[in-house]
Amino acid sequence: MRVTISSFPNGLVNQLGDLASRQARLQNQAATGQRIQNSSDDPNAVRQVMEKQTESRTIDQYKSNIAAQRDLGNVSYGVLKGIKGVSDKAGEIAVSANGVNSQTDLNGYADQVDQLISQVVDLMNTSFNGSYVYAGTLDQKKPYEVTRDADGHPTAVVYTGNANLRESEIAPGTTLSAGAVGSNDTGVGPSGVITDTRSGADFFNHLINMAQNLRSGDKAAVNTVDVANLKKDEENIIYQYGLNGATQSRLESSDSAHSDRHSALEAQVSGAVDADLAQTLVNLNETQNAYKAALQSAGTIMNMSLLDYLH
Repeated sequence: MRVTISSFPNGLVNQLGDLASRQARLQNQAATGQRIQNSSDDPNAVRQVMEKQTESRTIDQYKSNIAAQRDLGNVSYGVLKGIKGVSDKAGEIAVSANGVNSQTDLNGYADQVDQLISQVVDLMNTSFNGSYVYAGTLDQKKPYEVTRDADGHPTAVVYTGNANLRESEIAPGTTLSAGAVGSNDTGVGPSGVITDTRSGADFFNHLINMAQNLRSGDKAAVNTVDVANLKKDEENIIYQYGLNGATQSRLESSDSAHSDRHSALEAQVSGAVDADLAQTLVNLNETQNAYKAALQSAGTIMNMSLLDYLH
């Protein structure tokens, strides 16, 4: 059998090229800690990684939406706390007025109620991130405007918002809002913080009526009608407290679930692309030894005479 003189050199060149390429790839893996450098290294793993990265970005958006809603919920909680304080003060005034005989004192209580009305208007006109919290989806305009008589006493508080909430997607197919609307007289949808026909709450009108009863000296109306009405308002405010807490708890739970899923995805991606450093170093050492052996063989072959290829 006759062997061509170029067959050994050509084979060695190819072998050396393969070993050099493998050596470079292993060195890169050891340096970066990444098993996959190009999509051709493991197409199936690359596809799975891309799918997991897409899911991870979606989860990041959910978590961002949740964070925004939690911030809104915290703002709403602060407002509710302020309104609850006003409700408590109004109840104290109603009870105290029953033991007062001086109309001057009753007028003083009425003036205090006027201030409470203004305080609640300010609270309900709270804005957050450029939008009014209690205006529904009409959140670029103050939701409450006060009408006053010639003496400056409130006679009406008008709601200019609506009963619709801006919700955010916090999970696939799940939307939620940690906010609330100021008024809802439709009987359906989110409950109103100030006015809601289902609970009988109508805080502003109830406060206005009580102030008017105080100024007219009608303590009986204050003691019966106004106290009963304020009780409805208080129960509605307590309900809003509970709803806020339940929503915040749900957001926290959802955020925690997303964090767990995010961590799992990161681990899966890491498992798919990260190099086993110990094994990589072993493979690199073997490849380097094979490369050195191939070089030694090349040197030996190149020093052989032409007759050594013939037999």
